[in-house]
Amino acid sequence: MIDQNEIKSAFNHFVMGWHFITQKGLRRFVIMPILLNVVLLTGLFWLFVSQISTMIDWVMSFIPDWLSFLSVILLVLSIGSILLFFYFAFTTLSGFIAAPFNGLLAEKVEKMLTGEAVNNDGFAEIMKDVPRMLNREWQKLWYSLPKFVGLFLLSFIPVIGQTIIPVLTFLFTCWMMAIQYCDYPFDNHKISFGIMKNALGERRTQSLTFGALITLCTALPIVNLVVIPVAVCGATVMWVENYRSQLKFDMNFDRTSSSTQIVTRSTSTEIKPSGNSIVNK
Repeated sequence: MIDQNEIKSAFNHFVMGWHFITQKGLRRFVIMPILLNVVLLTGLFWLFVSQISTMIDWVMSFIPDWLSFLSVILLVLSIGSILLFFYFAFTTLSGFIAAPFNGLLAEKVEKMLTGEAVNNDGFAEIMKDVPRMLNREWQKLWYSLPKFVGLFLLSFIPVIGQTIIPVLTFLFTCWMMAIQYCDYPFDNHKISFGIMKNALGERRTQSLTFGALITLCTALPIVNLVVIPVAVCGATVMWVENYRSQLKFDMNFDRTSSSTQIVTRSTSTEIKPSGNSIVNK
């Protein structure tokens, strides 16, 4: 069921992300991911332009002749599926390249919001954490890749593959966008991938809305160059407001069970409109 409050909350978090990338003290953590995005997007754009005709012809070859009257609609949906594939490639590659920078950005934003440092590790300790960060990216990749492959294969089924599957692919892309960027503040606190995923699932409408905003911005020229640091900042605001104080993660759950127990506290936090402080309720 759609929760309107969660939709509003997701919009607020995303807007706060735009606010934070302009803040003094964060700009150096924003510039590097943007430069990496420029290089990566340039390469993917060249690949997309050079291969799009071939890929469209290949996809359209699976459409039977008796559906030729729907060729325009099916062509648009096929192009949409190809674009989502490139979004997935971009998100995956940028995640690996920019993971250390995004983790540091999430730390700085959380400190600005709460006044408390996530950790006091020096540069050497931070560098030791890089393998753990990259391993986290692998976890996200292995979680999403089989599902994207499954959706890709189902897209070759006539009619269903050009109507229902693009919608499901879009929704799953939104879900993965939320996981991708919310993971940075969770990972900074050494919260496991499984627990993080279950926590986001508790507020699925909020997560999907936040992921949809990121996905749509990724499709906009110029905007897509800055959307990653915006998403990291917005996800960190979401972490502080919805999870940092409100949720207590029970790490001693029954490991023979596939479920994860999440215990809630009676306190919650709310980000003020200025984005620079929080208040307890």
